[in-house]
Amino acid sequence: MKLSILGSTGSIGTQTLDVAKKNNYEVVCLVANKSVKKIEEQIREFNPRIAVLSDEKAALDLSIRVADTNTKILSGNDGVLQAATTEKADTVLNSFVGMAGLIPTISAIKEKKTIALANKETLVAGGDLVMRLANENGVAILPVDSEHSAIFQCLQGKAPNNALKKIILTASGGPFFGFSREQLKNVNATDALKHPNWDMGQKITIDCATMMNKGFELIEAVHLFRVKPKDVDVLVHRESIVHSLVEYNDNSVIAQLGVPDMRIPIQYALTYPNRYPSPVKQLDLADIQTLSFYKPDTKAFACIDICKRAIEKGGLATTAVNAANEVAVSLFLQDKIDFLDIEQIAADALNNQKKTAYNTVEEVLEADKAAREAVKQKYL
Repeated sequence: MKLSILGSTGSIGTQTLDVAKKNNYEVVCLVANKSVKKIEEQIREFNPRIAVLSDEKAALDLSIRVADTNTKILSGNDGVLQAATTEKADTVLNSFVGMAGLIPTISAIKEKKTIALANKETLVAGGDLVMRLANENGVAILPVDSEHSAIFQCLQGKAPNNALKKIILTASGGPFFGFSREQLKNVNATDALKHPNWDMGQKITIDCATMMNKGFELIEAVHLFRVKPKDVDVLVHRESIVHSLVEYNDNSVIAQLGVPDMRIPIQYALTYPNRYPSPVKQLDLADIQTLSFYKPDTKAFACIDICKRAIEKGGLATTAVNAANEVAVSLFLQDKIDFLDIEQIAADALNNQKKTAYNTVEEVLEADKAAREAVKQKYL
């Protein structure tokens, strides 16, 4: 396998490199934002043909640091797209954060690259278009998120499509599990960044705290597995051992279990349909002993229902919610809004998005921009 990694210095990117090293995959391209020191270390270990920093000043610094290597340094959006479409790679793993992942995914699909997708905004913002293009180009989109990987694994060797009754996504519940809305009024960014089970970037960690992440995963599941929103449920599972489940029409339920380590779904996306030994700790259920499950408190955490309403509304409604949430999370991390403002901002974006149908990426970008501007005008 020849691999291009978008977001190589982040949590998913670094774990992908761990998997690539164990399986002797060739790392053709590394892409990051401006983490000069970290990507330099990766260049010296993996000797990619191309490395890209989207920040041009950081890229110039990097080019000086690694002048003694054979790696070509690129910068900006053009560099990112070159990494996503290079003929040297057959698989593109996209672990970008936010809307930045959409265009590279579409570009890679058009070049018929296999997509290992860890950027959920690709499907939340432009799922209709992305899935249509993947189908037209015969491109596989293999999920990297632990929940969608779990569903994908549970569906291997499945019965006919009409036998699938329900998809059940599991959620850790985040750091505020059990909190009332009154308690949520007083939480801050430091509190929200204390995820109980996973070590992730700031944006996705805040999304887990609001449970927006689970709403986005519901939208992704609708696109990836071609089901209706009503056929996707969410269960809070505090231990993060059961990563998701599928239920069939005979009421049989199949689950995928594993320790909370992203290298399992990353490796399966890269090795599918094969399975190989992984660097992950073996699951010992006797040691864990207890697995707990709860219905989500959608009165305290409204984001799941907001996302379900958005995907039911369709098209650009999910684009608007995603864009507004991205700005809201940034504002919250800067202490410019309160925690509960995030869901209100998302709900406003959903209600304000009147146009839903779209055919082009330009329409997606236009709706994204409009939703962001609306938030900034109100809160900045």
